[in-house]
Amino acid sequence: MRAYWPEIPYADWRETCSALHLYTQIVGKYRLARTPWVNHSWHATLYPTARGFTTSLVPDGPSGIEIAFDLLDHRVIGQGGDGRAGSFALAPMSVAQFHAQTIELVRKLGGDATFDGAPNEIPDALAFAQDDAPRPYDGDAATRFFQASSAVARVLQAFRTSYLGKVSPVHLFWGSFDLAVTRFSGRPAPLHPGGIPRLPDAVTREAYSHEVSSAGFWPGGGPVDFAAFYSYAYPAPEGFAQARVRPDAAAFNAAFGEFILPYDAVRRAPDPEAALMAFLESSYRAAADLGDWPAEGLECAPGAPRRPRALA
Repeated sequence: MRAYWPEIPYADWRETCSALHLYTQIVGKYRLARTPWVNHSWHATLYPTARGFTTSLVPDGPSGIEIAFDLLDHRVIGQGGDGRAGSFALAPMSVAQFHAQTIELVRKLGGDATFDGAPNEIPDALAFAQDDAPRPYDGDAATRFFQASSAVARVLQAFRTSYLGKVSPVHLFWGSFDLAVTRFSGRPAPLHPGGIPRLPDAVTREAYSHEVSSAGFWPGGGPVDFAAFYSYAYPAPEGFAQARVRPDAAAFNAAFGEFILPYDAVRRAPDPEAALMAFLESSYRAAADLGDWPAEGLECAPGAPRRPRALA
């Protein structure tokens, strides 16, 4: 069955998207505070589910805690390994109210609700507890965003299977609010200059400690003011910006150093999955070929159910 690629015009749900971004930061910061560090900050991300996004099991409380965003019934749901559970509605509220309800939920589950209270990667943002301006919540738009993310995640997961080298999970980075997957060449990278707003340079430099080709999906509000896919390399090899990347709607954005492909160009394509896969494959190919990544041992045929990898 083909995935559903709904319309998600950013202008129509800009304020809800901004609120949801901050809400995922609050839940993500709880996970960050309780989870041992994993390379490239992979311990802090959220993951797609059948209904939204989850922290997965956080090592907190008597038996672990999971907090999930249900973007179909529009609730934040917390569950503990000892059977405790709780939830609250996603509805119009302030960021401060969401922050307070999250703390209450974590405590109800027996967890430690102490975590950093300032947003990351958002210039001039207020501390969560101080952001008391009313925020709207458009449930229909949030559901369409989730459905689009589900369609995107399917393609990113398939793309991930054709790489034998180090590759990240498909996960949601709540700092920049993007669903992403990253491939690594295996070689160390030059020290990253840092300078990302409201993100410690030490975190950035650890994240980019090795050469990467990274791609993902923004709902809008990042470097471009519309839903889009991106792909970049760090360090960007010479000639990367001039590489031919498919489909034709993809273009290099010099201001941000990334290839950008509008979501609508994929959604309206005769085969959206094939159009997105072409973008992922061709932009990776540009990074790997121009960057002289190792020629053997990293790539393989796409994975298939019940088919182990053939041994050499």
